[in-house]
This record gives sequence, structure tokens and C-alpha cells, in this order.
Amino acid sequence: MREQDLYAPVKALLERQGYVVKGEVGAADVMACRGTEDPVIVELKRGFALALYHQAVERLKVTELVYIAVPKPKGRTARRALKDNIALCRRLGLGLITVLADGRTEVQCDPGPYAPRKSKVKAARLLREFERLEGDPNAGGATRHGIVTAYRQDALRCAAHLVEAGPTKGAVVAKATGVKAATRVMADNHYGWFERVEKGIYGITDVGRDGLKHWAYSWDDAT
Repeated sequence: MREQDLYAPVKALLERQGYVVKGEVGAADVMACRGTEDPVIVELKRGFALALYHQAVERLKVTELVYIAVPKPKGRTARRALKDNIALCRRLGLGLITVLADGRTEVQCDPGPYAPRKSKVKAARLLREFERLEGDPNAGGATRHGIVTAYRQDALRCAAHLVEAGPTKGAVVAKATGVKAATRVMADNHYGWFERVEKGIYGITDVGRDGLKHWAYSWDDAT
């Protein structure tokens, strides 16, 4: 879809609501007027981009009724991106119109003030992770090597103990390492680092030994 392909569907949408619509009015891609009401401005783009948001925010100096219009993205990843962009539009006070390949339009959100609801659950979860995380093993923004979580640090402690002590009861590992959930961590075995030698007793796998080498820098930081 080209930008000009978006114009006709957006114009039809606004005309159905009683607006007189014109394209390329000054700096605005689309402008619509209805009686003495504030005008509606729509910025057209082939996809979400920072420049699109810059343009739309600039139009807020003219009217509070500003929309952006893009072709509706397809696919699972695209649906997630659409959801994120709807949230961003709401935060910025913008409206969002998506245009389907057959020319139909969908108004995802309208312009207006927006106050996001804060999640006490998410805030508490984040604070718990902060409290549990030993040291500062992650450089902010760095993901190439992988993120060290408090859970991974617990697994590293358990693995390091098993390397030194050999197969050990979960309760003993918990006491030696300070990882209260040591048995559950080893039983869940999310990283493939542990193996159950017999009931209640766990050893370390070759993958676990490699994991200790791979995460050596973070283990040093954490201890």
C-alpha cells in the first residue's frame, strides 16, 4: 500500500461522519471539517515510524483531533506491534486508524487524554526481582550474552555447589548456597543443568558445567 492508497478509505470514513475532507492542506496529509467543530487532521504513512509520531504531535498544535493512519499489519508479531502502537497513541493523545487491503478502515483508538492504570502486581514483581538480584551483573541494554536474572543466579549457585560437592540432596544444597528453592530449581531444570540421580538427590550435567563457564563473568559479579 502506498500512502496515496490510504487517502480514499480515510476520506470515506470521515465523510460518512459528515465531514468535508481535503487532502494535502498545508503540512497536513488529510484535513476534515464539520461545521464549527475543531478540524480533524490525519497523517498517512505506510507503516509505524518515529517520523510519523513527530508529524502527528506537531499537528496537535493546530487541533486536538489528530489521527495517524497506516495499513493494518499482519501476522502475530505485527499484532503485538499494533497493540504497542495503540498504547503509544493513547499516551500521546493521538487517534489511530488502520486500513485493510480491501479498503475497509478500523478506528483502533480516538484522540484524547489518557492516564494509564498502574499495576501494583507488576511493580511488586519488578521490585522483588531487584531485591533478589545480587550485584549488578547486567549492563543496561545489553542482551547479546543474555540476561542474568535472580532465578539464573540461584541456578548458578546450585550448579557451582554440585561441581564441588557432587550429587547432593536438595535440602543440603539449599542450606549451603542460601537458595531456599534449590530443590525446585533443580527439579524444574529449566536450563538443562541438573539431573536427578535418585529421589531428592541431584547432580550437574555437562550442559550445566558449560553453563557455569558461559556465565562465569556474571557468577563472579554475583559473588
